[in-house]
Amino acid sequence: MSPAIPEIYGGPGGDFLHQLIVSEELGSCAAGASAGVSLESGLPALHILAFGSDEQKRRWLPAICSGEVILTVGMTEPHCGSDLQAIRTTAVREGDDYIINGSKIYISGGINADLIILACKTDPKAGAKGISLFLVESDRPGYKRGRNLQKMGMQASDTAELFFENLRVPATSMLGPEGGGFAVLMKELPRERLTIAARSLTAAELAFSLTLNFVKDRTAFGQRVFDFQNSQFALADIKTELSVGRAFYEDCLARMLSEGLDNTRSAMAKLWLTELEGRVMDRCVQLHGGAGYMSEYPISKLYTSARVHRIFGGTSEIMKYSIARQL
Repeated sequence: MSPAIPEIYGGPGGDFLHQLIVSEELGSCAAGASAGVSLESGLPALHILAFGSDEQKRRWLPAICSGEVILTVGMTEPHCGSDLQAIRTTAVREGDDYIINGSKIYISGGINADLIILACKTDPKAGAKGISLFLVESDRPGYKRGRNLQKMGMQASDTAELFFENLRVPATSMLGPEGGGFAVLMKELPRERLTIAARSLTAAELAFSLTLNFVKDRTAFGQRVFDFQNSQFALADIKTELSVGRAFYEDCLARMLSEGLDNTRSAMAKLWLTELEGRVMDRCVQLHGGAGYMSEYPISKLYTSARVHRIFGGTSEIMKYSIARQL
């Protein structure tokens, strides 16, 4: 859990490369397609490491690393997703506390979470500069869980709607400076995008491997499905695209570990590799035939779980917009 957290805070003392290895390994097994653990703990914990007070880091990071505390992030609301500036959940100062009212939706890990990094408006008139983050325990009065939302994929990861009614938190629970929440979230954006890209690439590579084995074993019209020219051409296309995707991903990784990865290139990585994953999954299901539509086959789980990768962490359309702004 949270491999990039230093030993002084109860972590294993690794770095972001270790975090990405966890993401790659989860993407490389069919069971991992349903899990969201690498996003639900590792990345949010880095927000606390980078911007938390010493008290916050010593209180929360050891428990997060041990698995005692499940951490998630609450940003999306019923009326806004990618447009974070449009959130309506408010946090109003009252003495030494803040009173929070509002709601969140599509929160990964929200049912089981013990702690949430909650995005709120502390100044509704200030746009992005009016957003602040709070570390909120899920057992506080006024914190209410709604439905465990049913998804088409990622069944091992719960997704919740959350409600906050006069939820009182101490001012010391603020993560980072007041009005600095948007900047905190944006600073870690390249890591989040590259983590999703890693899961997408390795899941696509797994789908290719499973499909190759399937068509070499399956027979039709007196020969292996693999022996049809159509199958060979389709698999050749997939193999080539995956090789190009792997080269681009490793270039982005090298940049991240040296001088850092900028927002534009991280958007390119998420856009290209999640879209590539979608194309690969669709072709692989097709090569499985009817079996690809059956939930007992791993390709079915990979297919349904992959679809959200083009949505969460910023939609493909938002990635294109981010790239275009720098042209």
